[in-house]
Amino acid sequence: MQVKDAIYNRRAVKHFDADHTMTAAEEKELLETTIQSPTSFNIQHWRFVILRDPELRAKIRKEFGNDQSQMTDASLLVLFTADMKAWQKEPTRYFANAPKEVSDMLVSWMGEFHKGREWLQRDEAQRSIGIAMQTMMLAAQGLGYQSCPMIGFDIEAVAKLINLPEDHVMGPMVAIGKGTQAARPKPGQLPLDEVVIENGF
Repeated sequence: MQVKDAIYNRRAVKHFDADHTMTAAEEKELLETTIQSPTSFNIQHWRFVILRDPELRAKIRKEFGNDQSQMTDASLLVLFTADMKAWQKEPTRYFANAPKEVSDMLVSWMGEFHKGREWLQRDEAQRSIGIAMQTMMLAAQGLGYQSCPMIGFDIEAVAKLINLPEDHVMGPMVAIGKGTQAARPKPGQLPLDEVVIENGF
């Protein structure tokens, strides 16, 4: 599938075939494609929590997820989180294939960029999550699957349920699988002249 076609055809599908299972190879390809997403300083601080346990998924759906069927019926349910302190944790590994002088320079810059700026650490984590989510949904589309990004759940309760570390941030979920109903027509995009600004407001 052409990238443009995947972008135009991707929709937030709400109903999935609960009996369909993705193959291990498909799941691996989806995740390996997703980690090609760009991150500042190549920090790769996203952490993908695969919600695989049917009982866990049912609990999230019924108790914390507004009874959204895609939480249990999708073939794959991925909760996006990110490690806000990844910049401190063996940062040289992010430049394993770079020359040493480049690695040393970027590690130094990374520290100065993040140190003492907790708001920025959180913002960077959420930016990276957003980019990775779109990559995953387009990759799923290319594999012939449908997807649904989801934020309609009790974030604090689910964070506790998965034992989210204190230095991590929660993002949305993405449900992926075989859609059983077509998405409704697109509600409409704003015109370009309303969203594109030349050089400044």
